[in-house]
Amino acid sequence: MQASAIPCGAGLGLRRGMFKALRDHPSALEHIDFFEVAPENWIGIGGRLGKAFRAYSEQKPVLAHGLSLSLGGPGKLDTEFLAQVRDFLREHNIALYSEHLSWCADDSHLYDLLPIPFTSDAVRHVAARIRQTQEIIGARIAIENASFYTPLASDMGELEFFLSVVREADCDVLLDVNNVYVNSVNHGYDPRQFIDAVPPSRVRYMHIAGHYVEAPDLIVDTHGAAVVDPVFELLEYTRQKLGVKPVLLERDFNLPPLGELLDELGRVRTYAGL
Repeated sequence: MQASAIPCGAGLGLRRGMFKALRDHPSALEHIDFFEVAPENWIGIGGRLGKAFRAYSEQKPVLAHGLSLSLGGPGKLDTEFLAQVRDFLREHNIALYSEHLSWCADDSHLYDLLPIPFTSDAVRHVAARIRQTQEIIGARIAIENASFYTPLASDMGELEFFLSVVREADCDVLLDVNNVYVNSVNHGYDPRQFIDAVPPSRVRYMHIAGHYVEAPDLIVDTHGAAVVDPVFELLEYTRQKLGVKPVLLERDFNLPPLGELLDELGRVRTYAGL
């Protein structure tokens, strides 16, 4: 399976709360290189919202970042949903589908991204599900390194687990720079050592986002605030180590005015060398 070309530059997660501002300020699209959407939020959506989404997908490249596949879960992989995702990707000419290295369902959806034990058995389990996903989609997918807060019984560290899954599944990487920073604070490691070990050729694009500081040793990955300077600095370090990659600015709630988002996207470009 060959990797499709994905857009260069800096992108935004396309949220319904942005539609009015984008409609009122059409020139803003000149400053956004691509959009990212959760396919779960758009599959089967028609009417006014469906038309609005298609208008943006016809103007800008779109990437798909899933929320509910539960790659690490114990239940059967949802192959019917994956067939819908495959059709959605083709319908909107979407070059890449990505998912979290986590789990979120067992008989029913739990509406949270939960950690996976860092074990050899889990590597084999998750890698097999990723390979099955790639067979159904008909293309390689990218997996995102996930933030986690409670270490589980494990026989390897986070980095070894992540890289082992990537190798065994033969998949690509969506590198979340903020998640690396969050986990480095919460679990006490040097985030640069994580970045150093990631194979540049596997990284298709990157995420950057804001977070909430609960305590000096506890950061929560919220996507609800502006990106802080240490995360921008880690993004710059990542560019120096891995090369220039597309970067997606995530903002899921507490959406600021569109102008502020575009200003922050400009900072992303500066630190990422775009």
